[in-house]
Amino acid sequence: MALKVLSALDSARTQYYHFKAIIVAGMGLFTDAYDLFCIPPIMRLIGRIYYDDRKKYKEDRLYEFSTEVTSFMVGTAILGTVIGQLVFGYLGDRIGRRRVYGLSLMLMVLSSIGCGFSLSSSRTFVLPSLMLFRFMLGLGIGGDYPLSATIMSEFANRKTRGTFIAAVFSMQGFGILVSSTVTMIVCAIFNRASNYPAPDHTPESADLAWRLILMIGAVPAGLTYYWRMMMPETARYTALVERNVIQATKDMQKVLEVSLRQIAEEESLPNPPSYSLFSKEFLRRHGRDLFSCAANWFLVDVVFYSSNLFQSKIYEDGHYLRPKGKVNAFEDAFQLAKLQAIIAICSTIPGYFATVYFIDRVGRVKIQIMGFFFMALGMFAIGIPYFIHPASHANIEFMIFYGLTFFFSNFGPNTTTFIVPAELFPARFRSTCHGISGAAGKVGAIIGSVGFLWASHNQKWKVYTKAAFLVVLGGICILGMIVTYFFTRETKGRSLEENENEDETTGVCILRCFANPCICRQASNNQVIDA
Repeated sequence: MALKVLSALDSARTQYYHFKAIIVAGMGLFTDAYDLFCIPPIMRLIGRIYYDDRKKYKEDRLYEFSTEVTSFMVGTAILGTVIGQLVFGYLGDRIGRRRVYGLSLMLMVLSSIGCGFSLSSSRTFVLPSLMLFRFMLGLGIGGDYPLSATIMSEFANRKTRGTFIAAVFSMQGFGILVSSTVTMIVCAIFNRASNYPAPDHTPESADLAWRLILMIGAVPAGLTYYWRMMMPETARYTALVERNVIQATKDMQKVLEVSLRQIAEEESLPNPPSYSLFSKEFLRRHGRDLFSCAANWFLVDVVFYSSNLFQSKIYEDGHYLRPKGKVNAFEDAFQLAKLQAIIAICSTIPGYFATVYFIDRVGRVKIQIMGFFFMALGMFAIGIPYFIHPASHANIEFMIFYGLTFFFSNFGPNTTTFIVPAELFPARFRSTCHGISGAAGKVGAIIGSVGFLWASHNQKWKVYTKAAFLVVLGGICILGMIVTYFFTRETKGRSLEENENEDETTGVCILRCFANPCICRQASNNQVIDA
């Protein structure tokens, strides 16, 4: 039996509130991208201020952090995200999406401000305090992932649900662009105010510049806090988890234009399933879906985060950036932010927009397989020539293929892995399972980013290690295609209740996947076998 209030949600036309929810829910993803992409230029500034080791090292090692320091800086925030996704995902199912939604945003706002107030005076204090606040920022960002995806999926209708969730995730693209733009503006202003200092002189104002860049990231998130607090609990959580259909009906009327006759209930609620998370019954019914969501997110984040790190490494050889010894601190950060903005405009943001347009037309599984495939081609296309001829990364062809990998990661698994976990699981497990899937992804991010740092640490084999690493990333994308094909179910055009329909044949389907995947997938897509 389908509740009328849920049927009304599935058939509701697109309204103003849907677009408002996209902005409000997307601010967490915006902050995530802002923080991730403002850090490379900021590390340049911090290196100039606290790591000026010209007397100790040659010029090619000016202002560099050790591999250990960089690994801790990268890994700390991602580790916080892992914990945040698990904790807030569980709380979202336990006490409600809305009740913890504002908490995650406020944690992001306060932590972003705290990053700007990191202790200074020496490298001994500034980086540990910055890592602490970035860990807390990661907690808030991690919590926002399952809550934003779940809330948007439960408010949306069945025909445009993928578009709305993808639009929330696309706020990351704007976060990247705004991060780079703010960094360029702040550096340009401080550079001019300092009378364009010489490359070997770093003015004291540089210490203020990087703090200001970090704190500005809290402004957009802070502005949406009020609207988050005004959002009602989702009707699906209220009706299916709290078992209060009357309140769900009232909440629906507050935000969507639907008639009372359309959502007034005449039937009683069915008895809820009694099995718990990770019980044998849960694993039999939903184990396949949880495995596919977690595995695909893990694989794509290994590639995505290590590619972002490689992005900063290829800039350092003078082909795309002027050498550190020939620019001052502000110019150094400015030119890196400028290149990040160019890549975002030319490849990253178009990839997000392509997913928003095609996700409910083509389907999640096809886009995910296609994205993994073209990411693999891109990695092979830049990795193999890079191994044979290391200077090839200075060619325009290298940058084109490199940009295409970012395009197809966003028009592909980087976005779909955020969407699918919010559509497959029962309402009482939805936020938790999304958090588990996202946490698996961020574990992959730690392995990919920190692993690449240590793999390229050996100066003698640095070029060849990078080339081999790119080829390995291509192989990981191929593995992602295989996992998607065998285990991921299509959710396009179906209600959340149809996707979570608990059918006894699901366990049989898992066993049949290896014997005859085509029959298994056809049955799943025709709604014969549901989980």
